[in-house]
Amino acid sequence: MVLPRRRGGHNHHPCPRRAVLPAAALLLLFLLAAVTLLYVSPPPLSDHPALAYSRRRSPHALLNSSGGGSLVEPGRREISRVPKGGWSATDGLWGSKLASKFYGCSNSSSKFLDSGVMTHPDRYLMIVTSGGLNQQRTGIIDAVVAARILNATLVVPKLDQTSFWKDASDFAEIFNADWFISFLSKDVRIVKELPKIGGKLWAPHRMRVPRKCTQRCYLNRVLPALVKKHVVRLTKFDYRLANRLDSDLQKLRCRVNYHALRFTDPIQEMGEKIIQRMRERSTYFIALHLRFEPDMLAFSGCYYGGGEKEKRELGVIRKRWKTLHASNPEKERRHGRCPLTPEEVGLMLRALGYRKNVHIYVASGDIYGGAKTLAPLKALFPNLHTKETVTSKDELAPFSKYSSRMAALDFIVCDGSDAFVTNNNGNMAKILAGRRRYLGHKRTIRPNARKLYSLFLSRGNMSWDAFSSKVHMAQKGFMGEPKELRPGRGEFHENPTTCICENTDPKTPTKPNPRSEQGLINGTEGRKAITEPTVANHTNEELVGSSAEEDDASVEKEDDTSAEKEDDTSEEKEEIADPEAEDDALVRPDDPELEEVLSD
Repeated sequence: MVLPRRRGGHNHHPCPRRAVLPAAALLLLFLLAAVTLLYVSPPPLSDHPALAYSRRRSPHALLNSSGGGSLVEPGRREISRVPKGGWSATDGLWGSKLASKFYGCSNSSSKFLDSGVMTHPDRYLMIVTSGGLNQQRTGIIDAVVAARILNATLVVPKLDQTSFWKDASDFAEIFNADWFISFLSKDVRIVKELPKIGGKLWAPHRMRVPRKCTQRCYLNRVLPALVKKHVVRLTKFDYRLANRLDSDLQKLRCRVNYHALRFTDPIQEMGEKIIQRMRERSTYFIALHLRFEPDMLAFSGCYYGGGEKEKRELGVIRKRWKTLHASNPEKERRHGRCPLTPEEVGLMLRALGYRKNVHIYVASGDIYGGAKTLAPLKALFPNLHTKETVTSKDELAPFSKYSSRMAALDFIVCDGSDAFVTNNNGNMAKILAGRRRYLGHKRTIRPNARKLYSLFLSRGNMSWDAFSSKVHMAQKGFMGEPKELRPGRGEFHENPTTCICENTDPKTPTKPNPRSEQGLINGTEGRKAITEPTVANHTNEELVGSSAEEDDASVEKEDDTSAEKEDDTSEEKEEIADPEAEDDALVRPDDPELEEVLSD
């Protein structure tokens, strides 16, 4: 049976069509919503727009392209996806769980004779240090050891007053000279001034030793001059002693560094007052050696997105050092040779688990770009402090005109902090890292800049949890844990393994260093005399010529060969991290013209 055709045959089955159209529209809307969710950033988890990172921009593009150091306006940047809280606080944030098994031990052995037996009455060693406070500190430490090697009386070292830092302070205005002399009296005889001999003041014989001069080097090159002239003055004394010495001399280094070198009472009291005020604000606090001053950025050769103004300003500073070669900013950053920006330091700390309410003491000079550069860090950690903010102008007045005394205050606070974070591997960072290892492996964090660089670039493409996990992995071996560095690796001031003992019996409580600051006696019972070897009679200052450098080169070659052998087996020992392999080359101690600016 054929049904009759309705008028307007194009209008068949009107009801079903009305049902299909809404379904298609809903499906289309659903697809559009799904696509939108894939490409739109997640809801902001941070409450401050200054934390923004562009997903496809370099994380270093934090500065205004038309102004060196001027941050991009917060409203123009994407909100960063940093959680407000952070991971649950653990013991690992404020100290190592393994620290209780280790303690500082710098007592001398029975073979180390008393200075009264060893010191020759007609030998005097004078030292002129070089650089800023912490570079000079290394020179003072090595001067004591050099005097011991030569069996000479040490005249209290003269500090460099003409370098980049322009500080006229002498030794006794920074360090407690009386304590220095008395504490080391059994190790080395020390006097404040060169005495008159036979009613006359002897004129010192001036000379310079090669860098990393070994014990044999001092005996071959300095001792003959000392025997003949009686008074030797070693100039520009920085890095002039080998990194590797015998155990007793290394332990002497530790006694000088960690016990004998005390700051003067006014400096020490002011530093402790700052620590006390930080503790009044929070139970725990972080000390951050930010090192983001113009001189450091200029030296690094890195670029921070400040456009032509930044390049011009930092370029002028770079011209101060003729030995600085042209750099490739991107290559330097890839190799981990650029200081992290304040924002990157903050992101690393938040990723490690430090919460937003943590208080941070910033030890630094004038930050390049000022408050705008610090704004992202302050957004991540609002509780930022400096010595200027926790003290009054009147309190700082006795120190503010002296760069070394101001640096000493920062040193004390960083040393007393619960966690110390360094943004470069200069002298202050290395000395504090070694000191904190010796005094209980207090938490010490050095950014693994090489690995963190790629993480900062790709952070926008991963979740916060994934980013945090990868930061934890990158920082393994850079957190100040016991045995992070193999014995002999790194500079001794940073890795004083000879002076750190391990308690292998879990039932026996760890003992502190038996030679406390009150126990000044080394003890001489049963000690055997150590005679000086026969040496050639070279007395001219020209001794520091090719032959001296050959000795120095042979030592470095030996060290390098040893390091290469260690590197060959490092992959087999994955449980021991090797931060030296991720070399932070901000400090190049073989270039004397650059050391002064980097000494802090």
